[in-house]
Amino acid sequence: MNSFGRIFKIQIFGESHGKSAGVLIDGCPSGISFIDKDFRKDLLRRKSGAKGTTSRKEDDNPLIMSGIYNGFTTGAPISIIFNNLDTRSKDYNFRAHPRPGHSDFVADKKFKSYNDDRGGGHFSGRITVGLVAAGVIAKKIIPEINIHAKLIEAGGNNNISKAVEKAIIEKNSIGGVIECQISNLPIGLGEPFFNSVESVLSSAMFSIPGIKAIEFGSGFEAAKMKGKEHNDLIVNDKGETQTNYAAGINGGITNGNNIVFRIAVKPTSSISLPQETFNFKTKKIEKLEIKGRHDACIALRIPVIVEALSACTLADFVLLNKCKRK
Repeated sequence: MNSFGRIFKIQIFGESHGKSAGVLIDGCPSGISFIDKDFRKDLLRRKSGAKGTTSRKEDDNPLIMSGIYNGFTTGAPISIIFNNLDTRSKDYNFRAHPRPGHSDFVADKKFKSYNDDRGGGHFSGRITVGLVAAGVIAKKIIPEINIHAKLIEAGGNNNISKAVEKAIIEKNSIGGVIECQISNLPIGLGEPFFNSVESVLSSAMFSIPGIKAIEFGSGFEAAKMKGKEHNDLIVNDKGETQTNYAAGINGGITNGNNIVFRIAVKPTSSISLPQETFNFKTKKIEKLEIKGRHDACIALRIPVIVEALSACTLADFVLLNKCKRK
């Protein structure tokens, strides 16, 4: 499925080398001030251009097709399209000889070879441009909540630029760790069990291509701790705590303290080094050389996507709470 959310709903569409990619947003309240320029900052953060990112250059100019009129949201579905202009489909022919670690093999089998396989098709990171656009609108719904994500480690190294430079020289790719902090949250967002804040945020994060793990607060370190040291002692009538191992969430519900989580991003599957992998046409293991454009470290471009999906998730929770109070 390509949709997410209960009240603030987003649906993404498009393929990497198709005519366009975009997003359809339903459930956005009317009367929110909005102009095209509002997209610029976050879309620029997602774009390639920095060392270690793909040389593919798209202008990422948002075409607002519906839902915004005279500078305000109308309450109708918001449709935003981004045209694909810089594609080189000749570099991508992996149906018979799929890239290891990529979706080429499973996509071909699941969709019986009808899928658009150019540049990864619908599985491409290109599709995240629509997620960032949705996040810009979601942030407008919850302006009081602050969301900030950053890359804190790449290739197992805190010196990110050095790690990226080494990967480029070696014609290889590296992963990374992104940390997201969300502050100024109201108490009471989320539902126990299947709609807990951790459950829904995790679901959103794993929709980003290349995400392999997520941890909240103390994460896996919690398994090594004892209850007395792990418990977050409440220090005042606002519910503020001395520590924040719970990452601002108890019982699946926000407690007013900061949400803190980290995600692990895998190395980009497409690399410039030759690889020995199975060719389904010749039925032999053969050398695969990938000539297309790709990121040495895709994690460089993911923090803004993490922020966008966090905003979409929290906007949905906020609107759901408002509906319940009516």
